Amino acid sequence: MKLISYFENGLEWIIDSFFAVWPQPHPGRARLEQCKIISHRGEFDNQTIFENTLPAFDKAHKAGVWGLEFDLRWTQDIYPVVVHDADLKRVFQLDLKVGDVKLEELRARCPQVPLLSEVLQKYGRELHLMVEIKAEPYPDPVRQNQILKECFADLEPLTDYHLISLTPQMFDLITFVPAATCMPIAMWNVSRFSRLALERNMRGLAGHYFLLNRSILAKHRDNGQQVGTGYPRSKNCLFREINRGVEWIFSNNAAELQAKVRHLLNAGP
Repeated sequence: MKLISYFENGLEWIIDSFFAVWPQPHPGRARLEQCKIISHRGEFDNQTIFENTLPAFDKAHKAGVWGLEFDLRWTQDIYPVVVHDADLKRVFQLDLKVGDVKLEELRARCPQVPLLSEVLQKYGRELHLMVEIKAEPYPDPVRQNQILKECFADLEPLTDYHLISLTPQMFDLITFVPAATCMPIAMWNVSRFSRLALERNMRGLAGHYFLLNRSILAKHRDNGQQVGTGYPRSKNCLFREINRGVEWIFSNNAAELQAKVRHLLNAGP
């Protein structure tokens, strides 16, 4: 798995480098004003500020980004928490699996991991929330859906948040919101996930900007769906996505891109 990850990261770096030097026309003021940049796991360096934590989300909020993307997992005693990996080794250097411990132990050993309810209460309605459903067991889906329903009770699906997933089968377990709230994230399976989103009347499709071509974009747009792409790093790549009419732009350096957009808007027509 690590070899595959290194390959994908290397390929993404090559693609990013190519698009970074490919000049793009200025999108114009109207499109820049409509640009919706989403901070992927918040603004972090995983040294002083850690991904998927309140300080990372605070930094994104302060930067004025439109939305936050973060990951949902469950503790052993069925509390929803915000963390990307199944364990805490990569980010926090802790040999601890989230699903194997109760919330009390998780919070005692790693207080940086927030509860889903904390994130929703602090940023709900302040920022648009893209909540990634991770592929993991749902031992009590009825109870888990009730917990999620209570957590999201003060927010409106589609207006305030969407659910996204690399494993869209997980949406079969999520019943507290309509299918139009959900959106699959495509990797190399773009055609299959695109068909799935259209057949199930989901919100749309997300994926890497290199994989979502104009034909895919047009197909979803023609069916009243929206598209999100990630992860532009440069101004040229950002301009390309804005010019293509992409609705949501996920980025690992969202604050920097938002600052570029703000500078261009302040500079005038």
